[in-house]
Amino acid sequence: MTARTVWIVAALTLQEAGRRRVLRSLAVLTLLLLALSAWGFARLDAEFGGLTSGEAKAAGSIVLNLVMFGLSLIAALGTAFLAGPTVAGEIESGSALAVLARPVRRWAVLAGKWLGLVVFGGGFVVVAGFAQFVIVRVTVGYWPPKPLTGLALLALQTTVLLTLGLLLSTAISPMASGIVAVGLFGATWIAGVVGSVGDALGNESMAQVGTVSRMLLPTDGLWRGAMNSFQDPALLLQVGTGVEESPFLSMAPLTVTYLAWTGVWTMLVLTLTALAFGRRDL
Repeated sequence: MTARTVWIVAALTLQEAGRRRVLRSLAVLTLLLLALSAWGFARLDAEFGGLTSGEAKAAGSIVLNLVMFGLSLIAALGTAFLAGPTVAGEIESGSALAVLARPVRRWAVLAGKWLGLVVFGGGFVVVAGFAQFVIVRVTVGYWPPKPLTGLALLALQTTVLLTLGLLLSTAISPMASGIVAVGLFGATWIAGVVGSVGDALGNESMAQVGTVSRMLLPTDGLWRGAMNSFQDPALLLQVGTGVEESPFLSMAPLTVTYLAWTGVWTMLVLTLTALAFGRRDL
């Protein structure tokens, strides 16, 4: 019965997400970004005449990572503002009381909502990401070396952020939870850039800012792993020094240890969300 409840709630969450205005906003933003990227890569191809030289490959990889960061930001905005109403919005409207008044476990309802949002966010990243790859292939003839790995990491980044959004929604209003989640997403990215500059300059204090921020909220670490999957493998040798300072190039792939920590982090935050939701008055 519990497993069936999870799947039913997940399906209903997907259906509800499809009806929200957030989905239409995501679609418009994504189409605009894809159109702008198509124009940009066409201009890049006209300028370099194909990605054959080291400079052209560097430019192509940086632009691709820049566009993929835009897609990840759109996914972050969408999932963060969808996660807020999932708990807080239903409690405020009283619809949660109608469901939870029945013999249904709160954690099962929460797990179903989380699963539905994960499928929604992951599906968006995969569809939009492959559309972007096709645009890059058609315009400049470039295809990322590890597209599936990169998209999986971006989907995991979306999962991390929506999990945080669910936790926040058990304590504050839906709008506030979305704003705080996206704000933390941006702050972690900036801290990651500061840490990269610290690595390049040999400043241990600055470098630790990035390390600590990636442990507290793994979104930036996952993003850097995705960048490494999208860029040309020979790019780091061609570009040479200074790569560490770029916010749109990554030196190395993620370690298994960091991926394991991301999984542990997600489960810990989801457990805290279930505890907070279970104790909240309806």
